[in-house]
Amino acid sequence: MSSYDLIVIGTGPGGYVCAIRAAQLGLKVAVVEKRATFGGTCLNIGCIPSKALLHASELFEEAGHSFAEMGIGVPAPTLDLKAMMGFKDKAVEGNTKGVDFLIKKNKITPYLGTGTITAPGKVAVAQENGTTTELETKAIVIATGSDVARLPGIEIDEKQVVSSTGALTLEKVPGKLIVVGAGVIGLELGSVWRRLGAEVTVVEFLDRILPGMDLDVAKSFQRILQKQGFAFRLGSKVTGVTKTGAGLSVSVEPAAGGAAETLEADVVLVAIGRVPYTAGLGLEALGVALDPRGRVVTDAHYQTNVAGIFAIGDAIAGPMLAHKAEDEGVAVAELLAGHAGHVNYDVIPGVVYTSPEVASVGKTEEELKAAGVAYKVGKFPFLANGRAKANNQTEGFVKVLADAATDKVLGVHIIGMEAGELIHECAVLMEFGGSSEDLARTCHAHPTRSEAVKEAAMAVEKRSIHM
Repeated sequence: MSSYDLIVIGTGPGGYVCAIRAAQLGLKVAVVEKRATFGGTCLNIGCIPSKALLHASELFEEAGHSFAEMGIGVPAPTLDLKAMMGFKDKAVEGNTKGVDFLIKKNKITPYLGTGTITAPGKVAVAQENGTTTELETKAIVIATGSDVARLPGIEIDEKQVVSSTGALTLEKVPGKLIVVGAGVIGLELGSVWRRLGAEVTVVEFLDRILPGMDLDVAKSFQRILQKQGFAFRLGSKVTGVTKTGAGLSVSVEPAAGGAAETLEADVVLVAIGRVPYTAGLGLEALGVALDPRGRVVTDAHYQTNVAGIFAIGDAIAGPMLAHKAEDEGVAVAELLAGHAGHVNYDVIPGVVYTSPEVASVGKTEEELKAAGVAYKVGKFPFLANGRAKANNQTEGFVKVLADAATDKVLGVHIIGMEAGELIHECAVLMEFGGSSEDLARTCHAHPTRSEAVKEAAMAVEKRSIHM
């Protein structure tokens, strides 16, 4: 029986990063992966392919609608969807091969198959050929990620009624697309198909989009999406989907109750969230505790109630984000190697990769109000930013929230081009407990979009120069 210091089950961002960091620290490491390729949901059917399609569809729309304004004359672009999907597949292949290279480089032993924890320190790997390999280890890390959440009574066939997986492989642009859920995944994939020609209607149970994000940001972003052609049915729920010949008939009711209406669609995308993936791991037999939402319960060091079994990423509580899983993977690897691993959950950025992007780090206004924290707000619009005006990309703003007494930055929220890049100087500032004055007095290159971040920090004390 092969023996290891650590076996990681799952090679998504949390799993493979955990394995690599542990190997760097001298541990003998193996990984177990049920797919034929490494990278988990994120690299294979999630973050990476969706970003490739978001990028390609954005350029398609720019060529069709924005080039002429800049004096660039080109014929109207035509869509070769098969080729665009090939572009996406290349991005996936490049990234998964990159992880494969890193696994080999760090001398990590891979086992392809379905892993089951048969006892503390024991893992059985069932291969597709019917054989089972028994492994032993000092520690096990569960990094199995998450699966799509499903609507009761609505079957996902990944052709007409699709999850995010099927939405990345549609063979033609739907005439009418109904997106169930106004969260990050639904809005991103809705953006892809809206740019490529679909009529997009988003049905959301709550009375707002982007649950959990700053409400001011969510309201402004909804207006931007409506200008782009999105239709929203907020405070509504989908109660049934019926196939009608080549199309679909979708029953929608008010969330509070009332008469149903019927919407027609070619494709329905169910994007109501994700749930931890722990099936088949043998956790029930081992007595590993799960919370009411099916997440693995861990202590501050990511260990479960069963000694030697740890869990990270989407399988445990917290935001279901690849970078959160990565940081947890590093932390648990360092703890296992006798170091001091730690994750600061107050400074985990979140990004919506639409156009414009939405990015957030730290507390929202709603969270600060609920906690009774006195705060100050500084806002600056990209309409007043020189680079944004020069590029005709003026939608959105930067919003800085600072403690009223200490001026410590508690949260930053951005709508704008490349917001996902801009947010990170704020994250670094917050890691060091920085103030809005620290940010306001840091010299920013001109002309750049990042100047809007500085100006928003200046606006906390009502001393913005360009507004």
